[in-house]
Amino acid sequence: MFAKISPRYDLLNHLLSANVDIRWRRRVAGKIAPGLAPDALVLDVGCGTGDLSIEIFEQTAARVVGLDFCRPMLDLAKQKASKLPFIEGDGLRLPFADATFDALTAGFVVRNLADVEDGLREFRRVLKPRGVVAILEFSQPTVPGVRQFVRFYYSRLLPSIGGWFSGSRSAYEYLPNSIGKFPNQQKLAGMMRAAGFNEVEFENLSGGIAALHTGRRA
Repeated sequence: MFAKISPRYDLLNHLLSANVDIRWRRRVAGKIAPGLAPDALVLDVGCGTGDLSIEIFEQTAARVVGLDFCRPMLDLAKQKASKLPFIEGDGLRLPFADATFDALTAGFVVRNLADVEDGLREFRRVLKPRGVVAILEFSQPTVPGVRQFVRFYYSRLLPSIGGWFSGSRSAYEYLPNSIGKFPNQQKLAGMMRAAGFNEVEFENLSGGIAALHTGRRA
């Protein structure tokens, strides 16, 4: 599915979010940047076409590694940032030793994992002690008016627009379905604590359409 929509993936991300997705990724990079040393090593899991990896690289002096399981997405990422390493791999079986990274980010990928709890534990495994995790994910809107609009947008407009531009309506029907099944902000925070993270907190973005969860390896 992701391979099929990869040629129009960036265009549709920006179009369907009215470019708000760019601000969300900047917020992730800005959140982790103050705590990173100049030689810090950051893993961006589910990097897709590399937008978040590039944003972190541009905002910090850190070394950034992008990982994704979809080769066509990685090919596009390499075209955009040839100097960054992009690796094909599974978010549930990260090909790195324990305690390798100072920070780990995951933008719009955790809800796609076959087992969220296993994914969170794997994230913790590759982080150094006190390493920071930042998870950007679609969430449950907290503002009543926004909640109704988003429900209508997801069910009526998103599949039609996304399907027309990408050629895969099913991919843009999958998106709202995956969001609806994903834990809300409080539940995800609790799952992070159970997986071994402390100092867990979250902030709602755009009225809770998305949320940024952060924590540290205990």
